[in-house]
Amino acid sequence: MTIYQIGTISRKDLKEVSMSDYVNAYLAGFVDGEGSFNVSFRPRQDYKSPWKVSLCFNISQKDKVILALFKRHLGCGTLRSRPDGVWYYEVNNFNALWESVIPFFKRNGFLSAKKKRDFSKFCQIAEMIRNGEHLKRQGIQRILEIRREMNDGGKRKYAENEIMEKIQESSETIRQTSVKNSEDDIVRSSGKPEVNINERS
Repeated sequence: MTIYQIGTISRKDLKEVSMSDYVNAYLAGFVDGEGSFNVSFRPRQDYKSPWKVSLCFNISQKDKVILALFKRHLGCGTLRSRPDGVWYYEVNNFNALWESVIPFFKRNGFLSAKKKRDFSKFCQIAEMIRNGEHLKRQGIQRILEIRREMNDGGKRKYAENEIMEKIQESSETIRQTSVKNSEDDIVRSSGKPEVNINERS
């Protein structure tokens, strides 16, 4: 429906369009200007996976009512306030993002090229995580490449080279541990007492 059509919509047309459609369009339009889709890396103690790849959809606004509408309509996420009086709505649970947030914005698209680009890349990374590709070195490298163009390449807490260096260190640790365990098995095996078949009674 074009802007001109909206301006000339008839009463009959209004009855045919549900209120939910208007709410969906309003929320999508609001996110087009104020929302954000982010991909971040968080350190983990588990040496097998030194980074947790986290996806997050968020909006910050002084008007709590609008954000409460998002929470109620999407059926997920958390709503909290900051000391400066700004309210913050976010969804960072992967299942909620995959089952609620992503399908909603696929049905109710964006107008701006920037938001379309960010959301498309967000979905691409979500698909990779769902397929377990983020657990492999090549997958992490690919996610970093995709994320590079999101949100105009905004400032990141951890540089890409730092992320990949830890991945490399983790891979080397796993390799060394595997070699050591293999050597221990060999030592234990060679340490078993031999049985002389001639000593049988």
